[in-house]
Amino acid sequence: MRVLAVDPALRSTGFAVVEGDPAGSCRAVTFGVVHNPASREQSRCLAQIRTALAALIQEFQPDCAAVEGVIYVQSFRTAITLGAARGAALVAMAEAGLEVFEYAPRRVKQAVVGRGGAAKEQVAFMMRALLRLEAAPDPDAADALAIGMTHVQAMRRTGQPGGAAGKRV
Repeated sequence: MRVLAVDPALRSTGFAVVEGDPAGSCRAVTFGVVHNPASREQSRCLAQIRTALAALIQEFQPDCAAVEGVIYVQSFRTAITLGAARGAALVAMAEAGLEVFEYAPRRVKQAVVGRGGAAKEQVAFMMRALLRLEAAPDPDAADALAIGMTHVQAMRRTGQPGGAAGKRV
């Protein structure tokens, strides 16, 4: 199973393509960050996120997608911006016909670090160790890798897409 995983944000959307098998092994095919400079207006950032993810989908042909669920933020402006970035990612996935699952941030951290309140640095450290990467990935890419690994684990445990923790979007 090949999974496109996305940690959406307007300025730095983390992405990863991971492969997992029923035996439980998981490997990173590719990962990185879609960067948008602060000078770029929001509409152009959203278009860039959609375009970059569509290109990844075309190149790596994932079987499904996983995305970080909506998080609680104290600012309405931040919530709207994050929602817009998430929407751009979901459009790219939907256009490709991918089935999409979402995972709560605490669930992802619990799955890969063992603690739902883990710091971004801990997630990056664990992704380097678990996936045998040469260096710790960028924190946003590490979050995407963790989302992909969480989906693979959920599939392995239940045999069903999303498992008990994933929700279809």
